[in-house]
Amino acid sequence: MKHLIISGASQGIGKATAQLFSDEGYSVINLSRRKCDVEGVQNISCDFSSDSSVESGLQELSELIGPEKTNATLIHNAARLVNDSVESTTSDQLREIVEINLIAANTLNYHLISKLNPGSAILYVGSTLGEKAVPNSFSYSISKHALVGMMRATCQDLAGTGIHTACINPGFTNTEMLREHIPQDIMPEIAKMSSFERLIEPQEIAEVLLFAAKNSVINGAVLDSNLGQIER
Repeated sequence: MKHLIISGASQGIGKATAQLFSDEGYSVINLSRRKCDVEGVQNISCDFSSDSSVESGLQELSELIGPEKTNATLIHNAARLVNDSVESTTSDQLREIVEINLIAANTLNYHLISKLNPGSAILYVGSTLGEKAVPNSFSYSISKHALVGMMRATCQDLAGTGIHTACINPGFTNTEMLREHIPQDIMPEIAKMSSFERLIEPQEIAEVLLFAAKNSVINGAVLDSNLGQIER
C-alpha cells in the first residue's frame, strides 16, 4: 500500500492533492487544524503553531503508520499567508509564521524520514515568492525562500537513500488563502499576471505533485508551476 502523508489538506491545494492521490490508490493521512472531507482520508487534528498539538498529532500518526518502514509520499503543504511588512512585523509574529510554514516541515521530516523506504518522496509546496518578493508578504516570502533551501539540503543529505525530493512553486492559485489575501476587486488583474490570463486551479498543482512523487529523476528540483507568470 502506498501512503500519502500531507499537512494542511483541509482546503485548496492540499484538499485537491488528497483527492487525486486517493483516486490513484494511495492511503491518505492529513494533519491539519480542520478536517479534510475527501472520502477515505484519515484526519489527524494538528495545529502546527502549538507544541502540544504537534506532539499529540505525531503520536497519533505513529500509531496509524506503525513501526515498520513504509512506502510513502510526504507533502509539506500547511502554510499561513498574512499581510505584513518589514516595518510592521515583530519577531514573535515572524516566529509564528515560520513555525507553521517551515518548522512544521522539519518536525515531520525528523519523525518520518527513518520510516521511509527507498522509492518514497518528500515534496515541499512552496510559492513563486520563494524566489522573489512583493510588498506586504514579508513573513510568507521569508518562509518560502527558506523552504527552497530546506528542500535542497534534504536532497543532499538523503543522497543514496533512494528517497527523492522537490519543491513545487505554485503561482496565483484559486484557493481560499489567495481570496482572503487579495481584494476581490483586483482579482481579475491578478489573473492577468500569467501568460494564460487566468488563475491556476488547485487540481493542476495536485497533478504536478503526483508527477513529482512518481518520478525520482525529479530530485532536488524547484518546479515553478505558475502558467508563465508575467512580471510587472
